[in-house]
Amino acid sequence: MTDYNKGQIWGALRKAWKGYRIAKVQNDSARMREYATRIRTLQSQLGVPQTSFPELGV
Repeated sequence: MTDYNKGQIWGALRKAWKGYRIAKVQNDSARMREYATRIRTLQSQLGVPQTSFPELGV
């Protein structure tokens, strides 16, 4: 899995969502894709359903 505990992963997930929302407001599709990939990876590590980002192909 990972060397981080669940609390740290949840914190990283919250920050990734915040970054995604900021990138979306700024219309920065490259950063949106980067954050979307990070969000899906963190969700996988937590064992929660992964969010789909069809507009980004992720």
